[in-house]
Amino acid sequence: MNESNGIDALLPPDIAKRAEQVGIKKAGMDAASVFTLALLAGGFVAVGAVFATTTVSGAAGILPYGVTRLLAGLVFSLGLILIVVAGGELFTGNNLIVMAWASRKVSTKALIRNWVLVYAGNLVGAILTAGLMYLTKQYAAGGGVVGKAALNIANDKVHLEFIQAVALGMMCNALVCVAVWLTYGARSTTDKIMAIIFPITAFVSAGFEHSIANMYYIPFALLIKQFDSDFTAAQGLSVSDLTVQSFLMDNLLPVTIGNIIGGSVMVAIIYWFVYLRPQK
Repeated sequence: MNESNGIDALLPPDIAKRAEQVGIKKAGMDAASVFTLALLAGGFVAVGAVFATTTVSGAAGILPYGVTRLLAGLVFSLGLILIVVAGGELFTGNNLIVMAWASRKVSTKALIRNWVLVYAGNLVGAILTAGLMYLTKQYAAGGGVVGKAALNIANDKVHLEFIQAVALGMMCNALVCVAVWLTYGARSTTDKIMAIIFPITAFVSAGFEHSIANMYYIPFALLIKQFDSDFTAAQGLSVSDLTVQSFLMDNLLPVTIGNIIGGSVMVAIIYWFVYLRPQK
């Protein structure tokens, strides 16, 4: 009854059916379309990261820590809003395809194919955006506070312990997938935006780790460190551990593992078990 009235938000059982249908559609898309939409999504998340970095720049010691994180989370929500409303394929959100896989309506091969294509596209899109943002020299804005914030953010991320990064990634993508799950029940663009804001704000505010966002945050800081050493030195920061290897092994690998567990197990499998598993 709720599905047919066309006005109210869908109830969870109907959201589960829609999530399954969306998963089937995503897994069946042609590779060129998937990769192109993933490029866009990587760029959209990066734009949200640019917004968040700029917003928190220079706030330390002026605003309380919690307020600064709240502001960062609110503006970072732009990334997922653009993906959901404008169109894009996001690796972390596509962990929900596991619901269709668990129902045996998407093969393991199709699931892995989608994840690999989307992850690669997200990576390219985020890094291209990082390169473009470096060329803008926007990091020098505000007397360099934007660049200093970018370096601090990236440096903190590569110093996470492995298990810590996995756990932070799990919590992050549980919230991201819940946000996407809520948009499947939405009836309007406004519904979708409101469904996204609070879960995404929560994960950013709490300091959870998102692999695709980190594909922008850390490469952007690496570009500043590598190609503007005078600016980096002027910030008085110790960033010797900020390297490509630390990005890949100390952050991206454990965070990606955590994201997969958080989205696939903590959200997709649980909702599949409740609403879609075969009943005797």
